[in-house]
Amino acid sequence: MSTTESTTARPGEAAWRPKVVALDIDGTLLRWVDGTGTPSEALSDKVRDAVRRAYDAGAHVVLSSGRSAHSMTGIADLIGIPDEGADRLWIVASNGAVVLRYPPVDVVHEETFDAREAVEKILAQRPNVLVAVENRGIGYRFNRPFPPGELGNGENLVAPVEEMVAGPVSRVIIRDPDATPEDFLALGRELGLHGIDYVVGYTAWLDLTPVGVSKASGLSYVCDQLDLEPADVLAIGDGRNDVEMLEWAGRGVAMGNAPDVVQAIADAVTAHVADDGAALELSRWF
Repeated sequence: MSTTESTTARPGEAAWRPKVVALDIDGTLLRWVDGTGTPSEALSDKVRDAVRRAYDAGAHVVLSSGRSAHSMTGIADLIGIPDEGADRLWIVASNGAVVLRYPPVDVVHEETFDAREAVEKILAQRPNVLVAVENRGIGYRFNRPFPPGELGNGENLVAPVEEMVAGPVSRVIIRDPDATPEDFLALGRELGLHGIDYVVGYTAWLDLTPVGVSKASGLSYVCDQLDLEPADVLAIGDGRNDVEMLEWAGRGVAMGNAPDVVQAIADAVTAHVADDGAALELSRWF
């Protein structure tokens, strides 16, 4: 993959220009704080300006993240979209399990599942892991506090695991600060979590979601509402939870800081998040 493509045209379509711009947040729009697993909450001027150019040109900018809904709206505010009086933004949250419009927050689509058996299997193998379930629109419920900054600034409440997964949920987060991502990749393979999809992050962070639910499925819902196709979408991301989105989009671009497995499936690779790679890609089109 090249980070120095000279063309602004999609292969085979010289006049192609994205009508939808799907953007991951952490590691794509926001840089990671050195030495931590948490993102900065400050956008670079280059990235903000590039996203604004896409928006001002008429593209549908869709924030698409593993973050919960309540921790994504502030990023739209940082960018300064939508304009007053304009159509509300589409936001794909919780790795595609929740789709909302903003402002104000209006959840228009949600996928849920029964996570009890999967969580029980994981706890049997790793009884000391941290477990969290989104308390939509408010924050999270968790069995013990997560490392500072990892769950955002919502209202987080301590609760027993059995209570958290007693009913349908949109996503479960499993976290072990003492483990590695490779440990969690192996755990997922060993347990054979039938009926549930999972994705491992940069740290020992495991997201459990309903089967078939991903950022791609959430964006597909959005495109259906807009009467657009995957071919109309430019998607940019950096994590394993972006793979389906990048494969699904008309043009899927991996960040230079993405793991090899993510870069390998992308149509192109842009620069590292520390070098404003998202702005570089957007500048090819807007």
